[in-house]
Amino acid sequence: MTTTASRPRKLTAPASSPDRSAGKRRSSTIIVTSLLVVVALYFLVPVYWVVVAATKSTEDLFGTNGFWFAPTFSLWENIARVLAYDNGIFLQWFLNSVLYAGVGALVATYFAAAGGYALAKYEFRGRNLVFGTILGGVLVPGTATALPLFLLFSQMGIANTYWSVLLPSLVSPFGLFLCRIYSQATVDTSLIEAARLDGASELRIFHTIGLRVLTPALVTVFLFQLVGIWNNYFLPLVMLSDSGLYPITLGLNNWLSQVDRLPEFYELTTGGVLLSIIPLGIAMVVLQRFWRGGLTEGSVK
Repeated sequence: MTTTASRPRKLTAPASSPDRSAGKRRSSTIIVTSLLVVVALYFLVPVYWVVVAATKSTEDLFGTNGFWFAPTFSLWENIARVLAYDNGIFLQWFLNSVLYAGVGALVATYFAAAGGYALAKYEFRGRNLVFGTILGGVLVPGTATALPLFLLFSQMGIANTYWSVLLPSLVSPFGLFLCRIYSQATVDTSLIEAARLDGASELRIFHTIGLRVLTPALVTVFLFQLVGIWNNYFLPLVMLSDSGLYPITLGLNNWLSQVDRLPEFYELTTGGVLLSIIPLGIAMVVLQRFWRGGLTEGSVK
């Protein structure tokens, strides 16, 4: 009885293999990369100009190339002048901005999370009407409400105080809208029911479960509020008359308005602008990891 040796089978690729070339064509890659480069330049070139301008004296600022450094590096001298001018008024403006933006963004984020969570997870009469009214607040620009708020705060006696700038910053219609949408998509109702069966109160469920699940949305709301309040100019301009209460934006504009009379204010203004963007850059770098964690949540089961 004879046997034949079995020959090894050749592995062949399936007839219909999935097409993985989508989005990898050379023309598409070039177009997308070019658009991203243009957008990056649009945002980074002004920052680069501020860094370069802050290293120059007033003479070099107008006598040298605006996008390259001057032979004399005056950055540290300019920063020292900014911090020492008028008994350190810039430091007072900086602390005021930290108060307005930090406290305002933090409290506004908490209120937005609580309101969005409640509108998404609780059934009550008029819920859609409340949400529609809040959504309408997103369409109202802040400049339209500044003058009515000033008249109201004047009658209450809190105009030209910290409260006149801080109180309007505690409300974020966009943040509440975002938190409601995110709560509907990510906060599992069964998880809430399980916590209720374990005897947890509604506030404890919100603080231990809701806030943790909403972290990516909360970071987004916080950064939007932080940047918006930090760069806000019109509301402090309407509300404040005491220079000791100014935020950075209003104080730097006050310096800029004096450059025609005193050219050395150019150095103070450019140095102050450079110092004013550092906290925002630090906040973006520190908080972006929460975005990366939330963008991929639920992508793979």
